[in-house]
Amino acid sequence: MEAVHGSMLLIYAVIAIAVLILMITRFKVYPFLVLIIVSLLLGLAVGMPAGTIVKSFETGNGNTLGHIAIVVGLGTMLGKMMAESGGAERIATTLINWFGEKNIHWAMMFVAIIVGLPVFFEVGFVLLIPIAFNVAKRTGKSLLLIGLPMVAGLSVVHGLIPPHPAALLAVQAYHADIGRTIAYGLLVGVPTAIVAGPLFALLIHRQVKLANNNPLAAQFVDVEHEAGTRELPGFGITLFTVLLPVILMLVGSWADLVFAPKTTPNDLLKFIGTSDVALLISVLVSFWTFGASRGFNREQIQKFCGECLAPIAGITLIVGAGGGFGRVLMDSGISKEIVATATAAHLSPLLFGWFVAALIRLATGSATVAMTTACGIVAPIAAASGVQVKPELLVLATGSGSLIFSHVNDGGFWLIKEYFGMTVGQTFKTWSLCETIISLMGLGLTFALAAVL
Repeated sequence: MEAVHGSMLLIYAVIAIAVLILMITRFKVYPFLVLIIVSLLLGLAVGMPAGTIVKSFETGNGNTLGHIAIVVGLGTMLGKMMAESGGAERIATTLINWFGEKNIHWAMMFVAIIVGLPVFFEVGFVLLIPIAFNVAKRTGKSLLLIGLPMVAGLSVVHGLIPPHPAALLAVQAYHADIGRTIAYGLLVGVPTAIVAGPLFALLIHRQVKLANNNPLAAQFVDVEHEAGTRELPGFGITLFTVLLPVILMLVGSWADLVFAPKTTPNDLLKFIGTSDVALLISVLVSFWTFGASRGFNREQIQKFCGECLAPIAGITLIVGAGGGFGRVLMDSGISKEIVATATAAHLSPLLFGWFVAALIRLATGSATVAMTTACGIVAPIAAASGVQVKPELLVLATGSGSLIFSHVNDGGFWLIKEYFGMTVGQTFKTWSLCETIISLMGLGLTFALAAVL
């Protein structure tokens, strides 16, 4: 079969994504199956060698799961321990007392910005979702009103603010100053998170009604023990256990400041600071802080760990299949074609950085892939263009682009759809729109900063 080239590739990509959405929304085929079928058919349609299509899908699936499966597994265990011990309830009640029920959506956004700093979006999400479920139950408010500000906060730090891993890579690629990038990132990120999170949530939660029964929420909401019948763990120890992975990852990212590179203590700090190890240590610590010290025995803790993994099996498979689909788009040359189209359009470096990252994000689904790939493409072109532009602002523009419209090839899309108990259509109206607001507002504020600086 003849391989497809040029703009025809883009047409096939659009058709594939349309078919994907149609089969899931209209014909209610299970997303995991649809993603496999569409990926294979797309590969055949654009003339990829039959032998490499399956390999390509498996590689993308494996690469995505390699990180996410471990993170979601460990994060869910930590969340389950927090829920069973009453820790999630303790954080929920404390936040409600501090901010008041009326302002709880603001509290969720700020917590997400703090927790999200050193961790990947998925890690922050699985750490915080038990708290969101508990707050929604305690206040009787829609999960969207509580959850959207949380995911907006996580998303903003993911794309704009180092020491987040994706933003850090962009800082290195553009030779930006990390301190200034953090400062500018907060100037752009906080107002953006406010608009895309609490303000957007106030508007949209009236339009989108979630199903009453959410099987995943039942996992993390403490049903058996009604409030007041038992002693909850202290706020300090609960917060310490939840923030422990965040602290360990921050320490890991600062290893070079404390010890000389390539020395044993430096390597050790970096090892402890990887998301997998940091989460593993935190889960083990939670067996004491949320487990043994709350009177649970070994059998009960074992049971919690086993119980909480069953509901996330489907999510994990779907997230992996989304990665496989993204990989087929890359290996078939579709992603390259998208970038070539952007390069031909001679835009200002800031707009170009945003545009390339946005296109790669739409094609591959991964904000991290979009950000890292776009930096590699944009950095030399921006340097050659002769236009003076601050590298820190290039980081922010590229980061904003990498967050645009999350859809069916993004693992985060399925994660949020399943945990919030939404349909695909509702996920587009809420999460995809929230991401697009972040992307456009981030770009607008970056341009505003460029005019001032």
